[in-house]
Order: sequence, then structure tokens, then C-alpha cells
Amino acid sequence: MSLLRNQIAIVTGGSRGFGAGIAQALVNAGARVWITGRSKATLEAAAERIGASAFVADAADPAAWDRLTSEVMSQAGRLDILVNNAGEGVEICPASEQTDAAIVRSIASNLTGTLLGCSRAAAIMQKQGSGLIVNIGSACSTHAWPGWSVYSAAKAGVLQFTRCLLTELRPHGVRVTSVLPSWGQTDFTASANLPPRAPEVLEKCISPADLGNLIVDVAQMPAHLVTEEIKLWPMVQPMAQL
Repeated sequence: MSLLRNQIAIVTGGSRGFGAGIAQALVNAGARVWITGRSKATLEAAAERIGASAFVADAADPAAWDRLTSEVMSQAGRLDILVNNAGEGVEICPASEQTDAAIVRSIASNLTGTLLGCSRAAAIMQKQGSGLIVNIGSACSTHAWPGWSVYSAAKAGVLQFTRCLLTELRPHGVRVTSVLPSWGQTDFTASANLPPRAPEVLEKCISPADLGNLIVDVAQMPAHLVTEEIKLWPMVQPMAQL
């Protein structure tokens, strides 16, 4: 029997890509899952396919987080797993070409939303004396590539915040971990207006199911153990850095 049977989980950005893969893996492992997204139609279709509950929300909106946690607590009475997956590339280009609007949006989508979710989950889980928070970061948080400065800064903030949050919540029996994937089989490349990868390369990148299975493995670890962070690379991706 899965250790996640009847566990209560939230996955942000759960309507597509890595988020959908994570939500599906958690449902398959027995968890009851809420997924969030900004597009009502896309989110509801994904929730029906996955077997999750849909909650339309922008992860960077504090009021949306309050409504979401209120709904989950009123229906389930607890929160066992939070996966902060929502994020976007916005503009991947040199810093000199970044617009102010893109910078603000990237920080909000990739950093602020995670902090807002963590603050609410931390209060709930600390009171429970148990729980797991997984923040989906990026290999960009520790590697430097031209054009990725703003996105990388946001993800580096997620990584350091997660490390600090772990020190705060460990005494209360709450685990916090970062998972740092790189090239994936998602629409990130297209949405960030980056050149598409060759099909033979893409098929060897991280799939949503790959990441979902990894998150389930992390969640099923004994409660007295915690993985601080995991960086996940496709074997086909160059790892050179500045």
C-alpha cells in the first residue's frame, strides 16, 4: 500500500507540463490532490483527466492562496504535501533587453508565488506537526547561462528560501526540499520563445512522468529523513557553466 494513500496535496501550475505529471503521480500513489492554474478551461480539463480537484488561481496572488488553503482545510482538514511548481520563463534574453514588466512578472511567477504558498503551508503543517513542502526550482539556480539572468535570480531565491525554511520547520516535523530539474519535455521552451530542441534530444529530456515519480519517491521517504535538494539532469544536456 502506498504511504501516500489519503494524503492531501496541492500542486500549483498543475494543468500541464511538470505540474500535471506531478499531480498524476501523486493521484496514482493514493493522494487526494488539488491543482491550480490560471486558465479555467485548461485546468478543469486537466483535473478531470488526472482525477484531481481544480482551483483557478494565480500563484502570485495572496488572496488566491488564502481561498485555496481555506477550501482545502474546510474539505480535508489538513494539508500533507505542497508542491510549488508554478512558474514561467517570461523573457529569456540579455539583461540589457529585459523590459521592466517582464522582470516584475518573472519574479512574481517564479519566486513570489512560492514564498506565498510556503508561508501558508508552513503555518498549517507546523500546527499539524507533519508535512512536506517541495519547491520546484531549476538547474539555473546554481548554473549561469547568458540570457537567463532574471529567471535564474528568481530560482536562486527559491533555492535559498527553501534551505532556510527547512531549518525553521525541521523542529516541527515538517520536511522541506528543493527539486532542480533542467531540460524537460514541456512547453517551457516554446512559451519562452526559445529554439525548439531536436526530437531525438527532446525524447531524452525529463518527462512530466519522470519528475512526478521522483516527487512521489521523495514524499514516500520515512518521515524522519529529508532530502535537502535534488538536481536532475538529462544525460543529453551539456553541463558546462560559467
